[in-house]
Amino acid sequence: MGNLRRFPRFVTAPLALALTLAAGMPQARAHGGAAEMVPLQSTLESFGATVKYDEYANIFVISKDGAYVRVKPDSKTAVLNGKRFELSVPVVFREHTAYMSHDFINEVFQSGLDKTFVVETRPHPLNPLSADEITAAVSAIRASDHAKKNLRYTAISLREPSKSEVWNFVYTGHAVSQARQATVVMLDGKQVIEADVDLASKKVLTWQPIKDAHGMVLLDDFATVQSVIERSPEYAQALSRRGITDTGKVIATPLTVGYFNGKDGLTQDKRLLKVVSYLDVGDGNYWAHPIENLVAVVDLETKSILKIEDAGTLPVPMTPTPYDGRNRKGTPLKPLEIIEPEGKNYTITGNSIHWRNWDMHLRLDSRVGPMISTVTYNDLGKKRKIMYEGNLGGMIVPYGDPDVGWYFKAYLDSGDYGMGTLTSPIEPGKDAPQNAVLLDATIADYTGAPTRIPRAMAIFERYAGPEYKHQEMGRPNISTERRELVVRWISTVGNYDYIFDWVFQENGVIGIDAGATGIEAVKGVKSTTIHDATAKEDTRYGTLIDHNIVGTTHQHIYNFRLDMDVDGENNSLVELNPIVAKNDREGPRTSTMQIDQQVVSTERQAAQKFDPSTIRLLSNPGKENKMGYPVSYQLIPYAGGTHPVAKGANFGSDEWLYHRLNFMDKQIWVTRYSPEERYPEGQYPNRSAKDAGLGLYTADNQSIENADDVVWLTTGTTHVARAEEWPIMPTEWVHVLLKPWNFFNETPTLGLNAKP
Repeated sequence: MGNLRRFPRFVTAPLALALTLAAGMPQARAHGGAAEMVPLQSTLESFGATVKYDEYANIFVISKDGAYVRVKPDSKTAVLNGKRFELSVPVVFREHTAYMSHDFINEVFQSGLDKTFVVETRPHPLNPLSADEITAAVSAIRASDHAKKNLRYTAISLREPSKSEVWNFVYTGHAVSQARQATVVMLDGKQVIEADVDLASKKVLTWQPIKDAHGMVLLDDFATVQSVIERSPEYAQALSRRGITDTGKVIATPLTVGYFNGKDGLTQDKRLLKVVSYLDVGDGNYWAHPIENLVAVVDLETKSILKIEDAGTLPVPMTPTPYDGRNRKGTPLKPLEIIEPEGKNYTITGNSIHWRNWDMHLRLDSRVGPMISTVTYNDLGKKRKIMYEGNLGGMIVPYGDPDVGWYFKAYLDSGDYGMGTLTSPIEPGKDAPQNAVLLDATIADYTGAPTRIPRAMAIFERYAGPEYKHQEMGRPNISTERRELVVRWISTVGNYDYIFDWVFQENGVIGIDAGATGIEAVKGVKSTTIHDATAKEDTRYGTLIDHNIVGTTHQHIYNFRLDMDVDGENNSLVELNPIVAKNDREGPRTSTMQIDQQVVSTERQAAQKFDPSTIRLLSNPGKENKMGYPVSYQLIPYAGGTHPVAKGANFGSDEWLYHRLNFMDKQIWVTRYSPEERYPEGQYPNRSAKDAGLGLYTADNQSIENADDVVWLTTGTTHVARAEEWPIMPTEWVHVLLKPWNFFNETPTLGLNAKP
């Protein structure tokens, strides 16, 4: 399975605990001997299953990942995914409590009737590093001549083999020639170091210190910042001026400082974080109590405050504002059941997923989250390439307030903090529907130790409306449902939680949905309503969303790196522009609708703002559909959203942010494939002074005609706060689509759901 979880084969720790607790419980007979019995509901729930009892039908319904089980007390016959099988020991009731054999979990979930998970016999070359491989990579580093005592690890990830060999494996099963290798990024103090390790020989192949780079913020930096704040007498004095005497109730948030060419008084040679703080008043929501106008600059090397920026005292908003509903009375919901009584329509083999006509590979990266690779579509028996690799390339959340506690806030969430490291475990039935399969993942922590993230990703199938419908008068209705397969991942970066869905439709469409939820970053102000004398100034850069609370205007800008291989690696960017042309033929019409078409030649020409009234295609000029059109996929960076679209960064052109990042202002980028070009903001964006991402990648202006191209789509929203988003924000979505365009010869779902 690589680092994706499947059912445990043997008794789990919760089950072992249940067995211990079950000493003296009722005994049942099995194969002529007494079977050990354990409480059914508590044991199965500890195992991660959902258990429901239908008293009228006298039946238990048990669901876990791909298995849907129905079992009656006192019966040896059970049903798993619509198929009957025999239990060695029946479930029994004793004094209103149901008991099952301690072998029940292995017997049911390892029966072989559930086909959701399949053992991988040929490991996919893009499988993520296992816990053992992570340990081996770190051991090789520590055993090498380069070993140092206090190395910290930014990332330990697979060094990918060549793209051509990976595709060859997908089509032929032939293993790649390269032995498994790991790329390791480390911090030696503030020095960034890259190394490659051969996992078979456990030898360090390369060792490269990186000049003029600041590494990611690591999780132990969070603790460093908090301790520095709590023991600083200067910071305590600044707090006391605001009436705060208990520094233990002050919550420090470590924020990257950006780059302003020295205008912020900070030198480039130090590893720094800025700290803004909040007061914990006991309501569970310290975000509602900002300590405004106070910023500490922390030197992570000396573990001390470099300087304190204090722009004057403002009262801390103190009204309790819990966001968990503890002060509200709700109305209980009746259950909403989502069941798959005959099992899943998809299978998971190792890290590979097969659903309907789709095949793909999935792994979690510590920086960008899910990576969807080797995506193919089975078109009437022919497996056709669509995408080699797709993932979040990077994102930025820039704020528009120039005040001391805000001007530097432009978070590169994945590049500065590592969004995969900050993966939020998915809560079944809440963050994902109850029919979802939840997958664990393993990444390395900052010490180099392998760390398991439980429920890191969810996979589920859902109904998505009618795929098509037509009702001809006097004839039977023709319609079919649309199904979608969703891969969901959530990352919590400070106050915001980001939900990313990769959505695959049966008709060949791929959707990418980015949702923002969590807590807005707010500013403490004097005003209680917009009628106050101070309100006009207080709301220049935001919206008053509570008494003494302003939600500051900002943006969420995402970029997705999509290594598209539309029916092969040689692709071109094609522009289709609807135009109004004069009617040069007879008839009463004066004008016509026509399409102006042209092929884009170079990387710089490809970088453009997206006009939703136009069509942009990635086409394969060497492949045609039956009408002679080149097979293509349409690129749609904006396919709807619930906040205003971010047409670009809302900054003046003289802002230093534009020297560092170009991906914000263009929605479509196409570059010539290079395995080293991974991130739109560059490999090391923390405190970067120049653009080492898409600005650099397109500087040589390579030809992208009939070439192996990578598409980068930028999308996002301008977030103007509103009262309905406080104290917790309902999820706001933005959508990207990749849509087949003359890729097929006909409606691809025609007859797909017909009975055999």
